[in-house]
Amino acid sequence: MKEHQSKDPLHGKTLEAILINLVEKYGWEVLGARIPIRCFTFDPSIKSSLTFLRKTEWARKKVEELYIRSVSK
Repeated sequence: MKEHQSKDPLHGKTLEAILINLVEKYGWEVLGARIPIRCFTFDPSIKSSLTFLRKTEWARKKVEELYIRSVSK
């Protein structure tokens, strides 16, 4: 039996895993320059960023789009 594999690059990824990956790849300074939101530019942390991103759909969408672009390269 073959298992169905999703072509969605976000499938099975938590927001926390996505954010950690982006911080490891770019660092907070570059991430804040690419997506200018306060939780990335002023005293950034994973916890505060996750709190903001879970409440703010437009910001979460930008983070997910950056993640998709970064893994498809």
